[in-house]
Amino acid sequence: MLSLKTKYAIKALIVLGEERARGGGSLRIEEVADRGGTPKRFLEHILIDLRNGGYIGSRRGRDGGYFLIKEPRQIAIGEVLRLVDGPIAPLPCLSRLAYRRCEDCADEATCRLRKVFGELFAGYLLMLESLTLADLLTDDSIIAAGEATPVEI
Repeated sequence: MLSLKTKYAIKALIVLGEERARGGGSLRIEEVADRGGTPKRFLEHILIDLRNGGYIGSRRGRDGGYFLIKEPRQIAIGEVLRLVDGPIAPLPCLSRLAYRRCEDCADEATCRLRKVFGELFAGYLLMLESLTLADLLTDDSIIAAGEATPVEI
């Protein structure tokens, strides 16, 4: 599941992406919060994380606020998830950026859990890595059209 923090981060990026597409400038944090339906108090820390991650910029002054500094097609949603929540692999031995051997595993090559979850995770990762902010900004995307149906596990 996406954490609430990640959900708010993605909503903020969508708001800033829409503003960029309209040719607008920067948005104050209150505007981002209102348009994205997110609480301002949570958004402050999230926007700092996104700025430190190189996705958005900020400026002070009368026309100050936050703005995208990357093209929406250059912002992979998988990268945003990692930035906000850390590793996304279901097992530490499957993580690309935070790999560590499972303490209770005698042999990774024959580990059934690693094999099964590795195959599932590879498919999930392929889809997640190909999803960009641009996909979330298009009217015909599955997510924007509301055609996605929740899957219960």
